[in-house]
Amino acid sequence: MERLKIDLIAAARPNFMKVAPLYHVLDEEPWCSLRLVHTGQHYDRNMSEAFFRDLGLPSPDLHLGVGSGSHAEQTANVMLAYERACDDQPPDLIVVVGDVNSTLACTLVGSKLHIPVAHLEAGLRSRDRRMPEEINRLVTDTLADILWTPSPDGDENLAAEGVPPEKVTRVGNIMIDSYELMRERIEASGERRKLGLKDHRYAVVTLHRPSNVDAEGPLTTLVRRLAGIAAKLPLVFPVHPRTRKSLEAFGLWEGLSGAPGMQIVEPLGYVDFMNLVCGARLVITDSGGVQEETTYLGIPCLTLRTTTERPVTISEGTNRLVAAGELVPAVDEILAGGGARGRRPDLWDGHTAARVAADIRRRLVAAPGRDAEVPDVPETPVRRAVSNS
Repeated sequence: MERLKIDLIAAARPNFMKVAPLYHVLDEEPWCSLRLVHTGQHYDRNMSEAFFRDLGLPSPDLHLGVGSGSHAEQTANVMLAYERACDDQPPDLIVVVGDVNSTLACTLVGSKLHIPVAHLEAGLRSRDRRMPEEINRLVTDTLADILWTPSPDGDENLAAEGVPPEKVTRVGNIMIDSYELMRERIEASGERRKLGLKDHRYAVVTLHRPSNVDAEGPLTTLVRRLAGIAAKLPLVFPVHPRTRKSLEAFGLWEGLSGAPGMQIVEPLGYVDFMNLVCGARLVITDSGGVQEETTYLGIPCLTLRTTTERPVTISEGTNRLVAAGELVPAVDEILAGGGARGRRPDLWDGHTAARVAADIRRRLVAAPGRDAEVPDVPETPVRRAVSNS
């Protein structure tokens, strides 16, 4: 039987983190062949040969080289480049992940060319359409033929939007697979030791959302709150370029970097960053992925946002949404032994990629009217990419 041709789409470093576990599982299947597509939506200095080696990935088979630009420019340029690639060598299935502009663009191409599209991390909703990611999620999930959700709220969101249930399969959280794929390298990283941090005696901070960092008033308030927290609990703050630009423009950089207990560092790659998170007493963030990783690790997380597309991290996990004015008392509560205890949501177990592969086979490879032979899910997460060298 001819192999099923699958395109795995990634736009930047976080996308490759999610694609890697699925690539490794599908690469061992005799019924499919893979094309790894890098749209090049974001320039990323961490996208080096070492990065792909750490993930156990080959160099992308196709690099669209789209580059930066406005949301419209990126989406249009990815569509133009990827449509040409599909005209030249059409896949049988397009797999998109997450919620970046390339996710939307490749979904539109597949839909218009009548190529089945599968969305990994489907059904996430923040209910905030001011976020471009929310628009990308809504349109992608409307057009995709297969929707792989990480948690029950994803299923519920899709059902409320009228998505037929036969399109939806809950597979779990692919980022947990990514963490397990890299666990040994994360544990071996010396980042905590290099920064002189003692386990569970510091917190990690990440900020980059426009609502927190683009305007002087909100950012000034946050800087004051963080400086107050750092005086009683050391903070390590890998500063996003967008955040640093605002801190300098508003005259806040020196006050923040010089605050007692505050340690400012350059942006970190996934392995070193997760080494910091794993030893932290708590995390203060406005990121999406960090909410998931802290829930998996059982680390209290305070998210500086009014909404989250990952509510399961609140209802079941260790996450809590806070405003800037609530930040200091929320930290004090955690330090006093309070805060959400949480548990790992169902199927957040490092086996999501295996479930995705089984679902592809069931839907697209098994003969009509016959159940697919579903491969067994391994007892422990696959770690083929891990190396201590």
